[in-house]
Amino acid sequence: MSKHRGSRRRMPVRAAIIAAACLLGIAAPSSAFAERVDDEVAIAFTNDVHCAVDGSAGEALGYAGVAAAVDRLEAAYGEANVTVIDAGDAIQGGPVGLLTEGEAIVRLMNAVGYDYAVPGNHEYDYGMQRLLSLVELSDATYLSCNFTELGSGAPVFSPYAVKTYEAKPAAGDADGVLKVAYVGITTPETLTKSSPASFADDDGTYIYGFSEDETGEALYARVQAAVDAARAEGADYVVAVGHLGRSGITDRWTSDAVISHTTGIDAFIDGHSHESYVTSVANEDGRQVPLAQTGTKLAAVGELTIDPDDPDGEVLSFELTSAADFTETADDVQAQVDAVDAELAEELDRVVGESTVALVSEDERAGLYVRLGETNMGDFVADAYRAATGAQIAIVNGGGVRSSIDAGPITNNDLYGVQPFGNELSMVEATGQQILDALEMGVSEYPEASGGFLQVSGLTYAVRTDIPSSVEVDDHGAFLRVAGERRVRDVRVAGEPIDPARTYTLASHGYLLHEGGDGMTMFEACPVLLENAMTDVQGLMTYLSEDLGGVVSDAYANPAGAERIVMTSGDAEPEPTPDPDPAPEPGTGEETPSDATDPDDTQVSEPGAGSDARPGSDGLPQTGDTGLAGAAAAGGIGVLCFAGGIALLAYRKRG
Repeated sequence: MSKHRGSRRRMPVRAAIIAAACLLGIAAPSSAFAERVDDEVAIAFTNDVHCAVDGSAGEALGYAGVAAAVDRLEAAYGEANVTVIDAGDAIQGGPVGLLTEGEAIVRLMNAVGYDYAVPGNHEYDYGMQRLLSLVELSDATYLSCNFTELGSGAPVFSPYAVKTYEAKPAAGDADGVLKVAYVGITTPETLTKSSPASFADDDGTYIYGFSEDETGEALYARVQAAVDAARAEGADYVVAVGHLGRSGITDRWTSDAVISHTTGIDAFIDGHSHESYVTSVANEDGRQVPLAQTGTKLAAVGELTIDPDDPDGEVLSFELTSAADFTETADDVQAQVDAVDAELAEELDRVVGESTVALVSEDERAGLYVRLGETNMGDFVADAYRAATGAQIAIVNGGGVRSSIDAGPITNNDLYGVQPFGNELSMVEATGQQILDALEMGVSEYPEASGGFLQVSGLTYAVRTDIPSSVEVDDHGAFLRVAGERRVRDVRVAGEPIDPARTYTLASHGYLLHEGGDGMTMFEACPVLLENAMTDVQGLMTYLSEDLGGVVSDAYANPAGAERIVMTSGDAEPEPTPDPDPAPEPGTGEETPSDATDPDDTQVSEPGAGSDARPGSDGLPQTGDTGLAGAAAAGGIGVLCFAGGIALLAYRKRG
């Protein structure tokens, strides 16, 4: 039920787009905002907002747009018959989330009037205690049937909620009211797609879990128990709200798998995979269950309508309305969004450099995606990690590289968009074998997109795509071993074949090196040479300003990167990577060759360079003056405040 009030700015009313109508009694309404209908229930839903608080014409509704859509639903169905739900990953993914550790997002969600929310994997990025405090701040009830304390087995949040509506009761219902249950489900992938340290005690023992196992049965059992309990409580309909997804997800934990192994779910609101769909999936009894997801970053808002007037009491309809087709905004919520933006704008809009080329994280038209293969943005980030630490090799998970940067001026906001997690950079001493295992783990899901796909600096490798992955993981999704033939071939460090028995200095963020993120457990026992030196964003700032002299040059011109990663098939092995030309000394244009291997002497370059700019003379990263972001990273506490005196923190190492 919406809780915001205020005048509205009305723009031309759009024609609602019906994305699809599901099968077997699932009807599609003619409009998301129909004539007054007092005997139906309307459920507005969002998923994977990832801090997209602002509207953008034709691309994103923003929270003010969502609020306006809710207003229209309330006008059509009555305020008491409208519910607003988020299916996870709202508070992370942009500077406004990072700098406030989610608080600004929660306050905006309160302004919109969310009733229920399911924690996605990225709700845990700021740590468990922070999430619990945000849940207290939220007006929404958080639901998750499978997020439990392992010691007691008790759910941390309510598994489900049953809401009574003033709408017409279901056919044949004796109690004269309509009751709808909402069952929350959080992906078990959270253990490796957020910071695993959030779920463990000081000894590294897991104390929280997500009903993860090697078969999926633990998850299905938890969901079924919640559905059965809701039915026993008198629910006429059960709506599952899952942060699960379909494509690129562990098969046993997809929304399809949960539906097909359970009964009693009437409709499923989905998230996590950033897809847009309205479809249906057969449950364990063969009954079709409608399933929908809105995409990401408020590209659309969803509506689920329940019409109890159907003779069988089973008429449900999904509709997705895109930002291109709905342009209204709620003035009161927009004012709050504007206030948030104003507090952040001065620092985030500060120009810190420029790029002569577009740095690409994802380009659908060009077939480039940082979770599937090398891109020049992946190269840039990995180079920054390597430069900031002085390591021989740097790796970065594709899931941690979140946006592209256009050619032209580069602002702090651009850099925060690329690295929104606030992870902290570290360097360890790893064996060649451990690095080989990590590369193998990174391509274990290829050709499916994977957040664990590794972008690299100081290293090149090839992938035999015709060889199936033989990586084995435990029931938490963590790496165990490579059981058969390896896909990764021709791995070279500084142009020389990697030595499995030799040790190398390896840089990344703590999510990969210390916390087992994306299942990368092979580095957990490695000697730590540098820990939490700076945030990932500060690393980008330092690299840009000090190593590149403020200019990203044509050395990064190829959107597909510098051929550090080669995909090949068949028997033909790739040609050895040639030794590159040396890169110019940062800011001078002079070339400085180097063949040093000592970590204090190792130099870092732009893509394709065999030698690079040195860190500080003491062997530690040169941090320079990075303004507020740098101060926050170094000191652990930011200095921003929102109206009302809310102090905002700007440190964390989640991702």
